[in-house]
Amino acid sequence: MSAQVSSTVPSGHDYADLVPGFADPVRGAQASFRVILDALAHPGRIEKLPVGLAATPPAPLGVAAAAIALTLCDIDTPIWLDAPLAAASRYLSFHCGAPAAPNSAHASFAFATNSAALPSLESFALGSDEYPDRSTTLVIEVGGLIPDRGIRLVGPGIRSEALLSALGLPAHFWEERAALAELLPRGLDIILVSGAELAALPRWARVAP
Repeated sequence: MSAQVSSTVPSGHDYADLVPGFADPVRGAQASFRVILDALAHPGRIEKLPVGLAATPPAPLGVAAAAIALTLCDIDTPIWLDAPLAAASRYLSFHCGAPAAPNSAHASFAFATNSAALPSLESFALGSDEYPDRSTTLVIEVGGLIPDRGIRLVGPGIRSEALLSALGLPAHFWEERAALAELLPRGLDIILVSGAELAALPRWARVAP
């Protein structure tokens, strides 16, 4: 992916017209953090964020994606946004203080709403064997999350298997995600979001044949 969207988290703008973030920043972030951790600990399980946003975030940024950004992103986490999220860049810049990543490979967090045009997963930071934490956490807005059907997931945190359907994700996404599992401890932690719901695909979860 080129760096053409690297300017989507600008600085030096007038933020007077921006809507607020969490209604209660401390409690909202703490509650969201617990749910995010629980989702990562149970791959494929659909969770609902207790989103205490004071106002609807700017479209097309969904409420779960916004809550994740408000909870996890800060001045030390460069973020990458896909092109449709340019409208939400000032909101994220103001509330999170996160700088723009020059490209997807340098992003600590990446947010995408056009799953059909998602760059190759290998274009994001995958970390290294020595520093696997230096990888991207990818947040993807999908058309819906449906339990007990679809892709079969196995691995730590999953009893037997977990079935998850994410509407709108192309088939090649799951093929690329399956290939990344071979790189452990390198890889991507992926969070699928739809409205206020989320389901996590941490790097250790495997896509079963």
